Amino acid sequence: MRRFTIIILLMVVTAGIYLLVKKQGNPTFTQPIEVTLQLDSTTLGISTIISDLDVPWEIAWGPDNQIFYTEQSGTISKVDPHTGRKKLLLTVPDVYRQRSLGMLGMAIYSGKKQTYVLVDYTHMKQDSTIVSRLVRYTYATDTLKDPLQLLELPGNTGHNGARVAISQDGKVLYATGDAARDQNAPDTASLNGKVLRLNIDGSVPADNPYPGNYMWSRGHRNIQGLVCTPEGNIFAAEHGDATDDEINHIKKAGYYGWARIEGYADRPDEKTHADSFPFIAPLKAWTPTIAPAGIDYYHSDKIPEWRNSLLLGTLKTASLRALQLNATQDAITGEQVYLTGKFGRLRDLCISPDGDVYVATSNRDWNPGKGFPLPHDDRILRIAKVQADDKIPATATRETADTKKNTPVSKGAGIYKSYCESCHKPDGKGVTASFPALDNNPLVTGKVPPLLQIILQGRTGATKNKNSTYGEQMPAFSFLSDTDIAALATYIRSSWSNTADSVTITDVTKERKP
Repeated sequence: MRRFTIIILLMVVTAGIYLLVKKQGNPTFTQPIEVTLQLDSTTLGISTIISDLDVPWEIAWGPDNQIFYTEQSGTISKVDPHTGRKKLLLTVPDVYRQRSLGMLGMAIYSGKKQTYVLVDYTHMKQDSTIVSRLVRYTYATDTLKDPLQLLELPGNTGHNGARVAISQDGKVLYATGDAARDQNAPDTASLNGKVLRLNIDGSVPADNPYPGNYMWSRGHRNIQGLVCTPEGNIFAAEHGDATDDEINHIKKAGYYGWARIEGYADRPDEKTHADSFPFIAPLKAWTPTIAPAGIDYYHSDKIPEWRNSLLLGTLKTASLRALQLNATQDAITGEQVYLTGKFGRLRDLCISPDGDVYVATSNRDWNPGKGFPLPHDDRILRIAKVQADDKIPATATRETADTKKNTPVSKGAGIYKSYCESCHKPDGKGVTASFPALDNNPLVTGKVPPLLQIILQGRTGATKNKNSTYGEQMPAFSFLSDTDIAALATYIRSSWSNTADSVTITDVTKERKP
């Protein structure tokens, strides 16, 4: 009888707890919703799970349902996505941080017996040479230990990549930049400008396309995003030069064309090269460039509008993009753009097993956009479906898919905004030690021919060490028409405090080399 009474009491208590939870609701969000994002039929809420970070470069869903993240200064931490509680896992003292260098890509390998965390970072040796290192750590009880260096390859003051991913067959994929040397990318003897494929112990897989060689694909300029889908497809987001940022479908022994081909091989010289050296064209390319960054694959039913899409964060356009794939995942069939400028530069993202999306901002890096960083940048944001029990504060702003705004601007101003503003800034002041100011610059306001030569031919600076003049580099804009270059040159010569004469189409034609 006593046992029966206890059972009845337990049933009553359980029912009471259920009714209380049902009455109070079971909200999805444990942090306040700051922004709502309306898709076709799904409302998403965006909240901050952690703030005041030092440029989180990679975020990944961890084996304990927490988010692991690197910070560019040289740390690896994890955060509980529900409480925001942070745990520092490791500080790497020999990380060299400058501009885009530092602690960069990371991937988590969960094996049957052991979990490994693989990270890429830049290091400066005693002779001032820069290298990129791929290091494997063993993860156990909130500790990263037993570092094993798998690879070291030449680096530079830019174009070091680098992303790390784990393929469906358990191999390590390591995307490297060309180290600001174009000739590295197609060279089968160089590890730069490649997607490399390794065993977890650092050895070369027996089924790699080139025996004894880590190389899986080549001809890459500077990959900034890398993901493997459950179907085994590999996709990369890659920075172009002045044109053609790309999404590439990475295939075994694939050649992707840099530096002879940008984008779709639509120039005569590119077509000639493609005929002699068959290359794989991008699934999508952007001109003007958008500076694509981290990429992930969405295959949950929780946000049906994004199912079978690549989710992409961008730096230059400061936007989140959903790139819809076809059923066979060999073509991009649509693109939606969200949150442009709302949170600033978006460096990376990851997706939880239950379909929530997490995004890391990058506003305290070397090249923040106008109006950033905001107080408490950088942050990791959560994007999740709003449920009936979730409360949306009155202060939350509302967003939809971005549409193009037809704001009238002069031709020169439009070209400047598309191609120059991210480096030289809206006020023409540039970035100290990286991109020179155009405002009150004698080269801009002086004689026309030297200015046009730089616009047409670009400029290459030395890039050897920490005292380099990397900031003097500039891509060539000869792909623009004479009319566009004249409009651009006229705009920068007459904007801000500049009051120089305009540039004519004839001026450009004279300076353009045949």
